[in-house]
Amino acid sequence: MKKKIFGGIIVTALISAAMTLCLLCMLLGFNSSNVLDLGRFFVALRFIEGNYVQEVERGKLIDGAISGMVNSLGDPHSIYLAPQFYTQLRAETSGAFGGIGVYMNFKDGGVHIMNVIPDSPGQQAGLQADDEILAVDGQPVSEMSPGEVALKIRGQIGTPVELLIHRDGAEDKTYTLTRENINVQTVAGKMIDDRLGYIRISNFSEKSGEEFKSTLAELERAGMKGLVLDLRQNPGGVITSCVEIAREIVPAGKIVSVIKRDGSAEVFTSELAAARFPIVVLIDKNSASASELLSGALQDTKAALVVGETSYGKGSVQTLIPMAHNDGLKLTIAKYYTPSGKCIDGVGIVPDVEIKSPAPPFKMYDIELDATNDPPLAKAEDLLTQQIDAGKILFDDDALK
Repeated sequence: MKKKIFGGIIVTALISAAMTLCLLCMLLGFNSSNVLDLGRFFVALRFIEGNYVQEVERGKLIDGAISGMVNSLGDPHSIYLAPQFYTQLRAETSGAFGGIGVYMNFKDGGVHIMNVIPDSPGQQAGLQADDEILAVDGQPVSEMSPGEVALKIRGQIGTPVELLIHRDGAEDKTYTLTRENINVQTVAGKMIDDRLGYIRISNFSEKSGEEFKSTLAELERAGMKGLVLDLRQNPGGVITSCVEIAREIVPAGKIVSVIKRDGSAEVFTSELAAARFPIVVLIDKNSASASELLSGALQDTKAALVVGETSYGKGSVQTLIPMAHNDGLKLTIAKYYTPSGKCIDGVGIVPDVEIKSPAPPFKMYDIELDATNDPPLAKAEDLLTQQIDAGKILFDDDALK
């Protein structure tokens, strides 16, 4: 009798465990194929734990598995953040961070410096635009994702970081830099002449909207009738600041739509009654993300002509997901669409007038303008002058004739 009771308890326990496992699989969205895949994972995990030549921590294996899953997406903007990187990313404040003062371009497996902030550790050490970063603290960048490279270069203020730099025409060289608090004014402007204003946005931080409104108001008080908006070398940044700026210059309607996989959308709009002056936007191959959204909104609404080179093509949205061990995921969850419904991811903004920016590399923070050595700027001035003389605000097809 006892054996029967004991056997019944075991059978009941097994059935209960099986039902619980099935229910858990259903809640997690697993089907029979998924369960087999999950089984493969645990078989590999247990085999490595029990047979690898050296003892290995399970946590390290799980971290590696999660990182491998994210890397398998083939998305340079999605990344698994180990605890030190996750903590660092959360601690960064917009507009001020511990770093070396460079903007980087991640394309074709390489890491190039786009531009160097004046008086930053990068400039003081002699780094230049178009330098290629080969390694950070001895680790080749080819072994890291773009997000890991950026986070490895940033860090605690006052700590050193070593970069192995390749520069065309010179031997590879190691630079040792000390991280500093980098404060950046993102918007600068001036009058080109008595009618034309010029504003450059270096990137979009939380302060950019306020800086833009102040600069724009100052130029309007000075008599501005047309605006050159320079977004060359602008890597993007905070979308809410981009939208805040767009609401000052994009006519009423859509600015940008953020659309998820399930089709749900968040639409940002402008309520500006009408455009107040003609605008020409300057972009280049390093104009990315929020700078593409702003130029795309102005182009689609015919509130501006876009002059320069096809932009970078970064039109995806990332979110930060906390996990159980002070780690996290930075994951692409949506894509941006311009007012006309164009997705710029991997495509970029195609200019209305294609002109390459000057070489050597365009200087993002230099507003000592010289149109004779800057063909896109010269073209922008010409287009604006035509519109002002014709008494037009919005551009039409005749502007390119």
